[in-house]
Amino acid sequence: MTTRSSVSPLAAGASRRRLLAAAAGATAGTAALAAPPAAAQTATSTPAETAGRPGRGMKVIAVEEAFSVPELIPWPGAARMPPGWGQEWGRRLADFTELRLADMDEHGVDMQVLSLTSPGVEAIEDPSEAVATARRVNDHLAEVVAAHPTRFVGFATLPLQDPKASVAELRRAVEQLGLKGVLHNDHVQGHYLDEPQFRPVWAELERLGVTLYLHPALFPADQWRVFQGHPVLSGPSWGWTAQVGAHALRLIYGGVFDEFPGASVTLGHMGELLPFQLARLDSRYHQADPKSRPRHLPSHYLRHNLYATTSGVFSHAALLGAVQAIGADRLLFAVDYPYESTAEAVEFLSSAPFSRADLTRIAHRNAAHLLNL
Repeated sequence: MTTRSSVSPLAAGASRRRLLAAAAGATAGTAALAAPPAAAQTATSTPAETAGRPGRGMKVIAVEEAFSVPELIPWPGAARMPPGWGQEWGRRLADFTELRLADMDEHGVDMQVLSLTSPGVEAIEDPSEAVATARRVNDHLAEVVAAHPTRFVGFATLPLQDPKASVAELRRAVEQLGLKGVLHNDHVQGHYLDEPQFRPVWAELERLGVTLYLHPALFPADQWRVFQGHPVLSGPSWGWTAQVGAHALRLIYGGVFDEFPGASVTLGHMGELLPFQLARLDSRYHQADPKSRPRHLPSHYLRHNLYATTSGVFSHAALLGAVQAIGADRLLFAVDYPYESTAEAVEFLSSAPFSRADLTRIAHRNAAHLLNL
């Protein structure tokens, strides 16, 4: 049975219509979400090597797993989804107990960290409506977690259109509702989180000791001309990675981590590929204006303030490169359910060429440490 919120829907028809109109009228670029790909390559292992690996006795925590609350934020549906997938994804996003738990049990995922799918509250224009919606979403999520405390934990959503209200909601979500951090979908109506108005939010994140998961936005802040005529490039295949990776670099060069050295950001999709750019980023650091550049090389922040997850990048070569670049203690496992295949994700993790110690870190220990589980 699908868990539903006990609160009544928001009486905000105009804003709902704006969201749905934006969803239906957006370019096909971000519509081109890929269906789960074919099964990943597997490595041959002996029985001794596979004992205690994910799906065979090792605990697995997946940290970027989406849900929706359609009565509060309308799901875009088929207007933005590949043919045949919009309805199925919408059904799985709103479900917790029937499809989701069965998928987890079948493939050996012990716990999901749930987060509101994009478009989240950042797509709501009216700040007061965003505040009310965020509270209801977080209350709904807390109810789901309370009903299944060994299977789910959650990331709060924040109404960052109103930074002061976001600080209060972050405190409530963590201290009263027991949520483990925040997931935010890239920009806030075209604003980025290095801007001065968001400093109080960073201060509270640091005080509470919780991470902010910086995730792509379904609606981009602007349309890049380079993607015109090739809409598949503007979504998960490249555009989202470029946009979120650049946002993370803004946080570094904007001094967020120098002012709040205890703050952390988590990036999906193998760190939005930033681990593979460390040498290039560091080589250009000294060309920046000394008066405005951060105190350390960019690689310092990626190894001290940023975490990366495997969501949607089920490549052993990429995982090996990320571990070489930022360390096994900065990598966390994620599926990106329901947009990616849990079977493929767990097989990728299970067959990864790592020692048991490193595999255990990636599978669950890093998540348990970061999220205070």
